[in-house]
Amino acid sequence: MAEPVKIKLFYNFRSPYCYLATRSMFRLIDNYNAEFEWRALGGWSGRSSPERAAKKIHIARQDGKRWADRLGIPFVPPPKTTDPTRAGAGSLLAEERGRLREYILLVMQAEWTQGKDIGDLDVLLGAGTQAGLDRDELAAAVDDPVRLKVLDDNWAHAEELGAYGVPIFMIGEEIFWGNDRIEFAEERLVDLGANLKPPL
Repeated sequence: MAEPVKIKLFYNFRSPYCYLATRSMFRLIDNYNAEFEWRALGGWSGRSSPERAAKKIHIARQDGKRWADRLGIPFVPPPKTTDPTRAGAGSLLAEERGRLREYILLVMQAEWTQGKDIGDLDVLLGAGTQAGLDRDELAAAVDDPVRLKVLDDNWAHAEELGAYGVPIFMIGEEIFWGNDRIEFAEERLVDLGANLKPPL
């Protein structure tokens, strides 16, 4: 089999659209010969500036609720002060330990279906240990300066590529932005011959 197609995935745990994308994004790697190149972000990276966010949050939350209703998933936003940086740093450890999918799903569940603050260490460690990570190792990882720098470097790389917003799915030179662009990303994988099963 040919080498898997790389999909650069820029992702910020604070984004409602990243939460919505978790409903369908894994089919890109389950149904195609493809794999994610995980590019976690922290803070405001990939999101509206604090000033713009304050003006648009009520609209974004209405929009997120409509999407969640359409997808048949809960939508309980976290506190407005939630900082996703620790969650992003923890995801790097989850990737190293082969528990990334579980971590993403459980952290997003805590944040967007239970409305919890994933910047709170106890909340994040609870989700991380459920995902199969060692609690002490995760506690060290979420504040690790080296991992925090990776988050910043990931966003710098996204900006170099001309990307903005999250989630971003980048296949080759093509950028697919948003939870509602996953079908287009699938079509691109088909164009590249990444089907796992031949067409009937």
